[in-house]
Amino acid sequence: MRTLHRQSVRRGRAADVRLTTEIRLNAIVLPREPSGRTLRWLWLSLFVIVVDQATKRAILAAFRPGEDLPLTSFASLVLAFNKGAAFSFLAGEDGWQRWLFAVIAVAACAAMAWLLRRGGSALFCAGLALIIGGALGNLYDRLVLGHVVDFLLVHYRDWYFPAFNVADSAITIGAGALIVDSFVDRRSSVARQPKA
Repeated sequence: MRTLHRQSVRRGRAADVRLTTEIRLNAIVLPREPSGRTLRWLWLSLFVIVVDQATKRAILAAFRPGEDLPLTSFASLVLAFNKGAAFSFLAGEDGWQRWLFAVIAVAACAAMAWLLRRGGSALFCAGLALIIGGALGNLYDRLVLGHVVDFLLVHYRDWYFPAFNVADSAITIGAGALIVDSFVDRRSSVARQPKA
């Protein structure tokens, strides 16, 4: 190591350790610029939000609450409002759940955006982007309307699946993509391990 003009040289292990620690801290603390790959996946999130909000506005304009339009023998369009979470969890509460679910959505989106920034396979990144878009689409409804607008209803005879929307579908498909990616990643890492 060369000394700078008129500075003494510190010898020993402490100087090396301090220098190494500073480099590691800078690598963690300094933000990276979003890459083009990261931004590409955020466009997918934005697409989900736009489609979700457009379909919800169309249903709100065309239907009254509870009104339905059969599409097939097993699917209908219906206008339903959900103040709870998935499958109307906590829907009967007095309103505090709106803010709880809003905080959870923001925290989850921040965590997934961080994971998206780290990168990964295309399936992994697409899954994260779909979940972010779906969560933000439903978050908008929660904050602006006080409830989530659901309009897709799947049923068979006397059995009805809870109504859902485009954002819910994106979240479900995104979660499925993450699950599939975890198996694909595990299988490829097992194949790379040397046989004993």
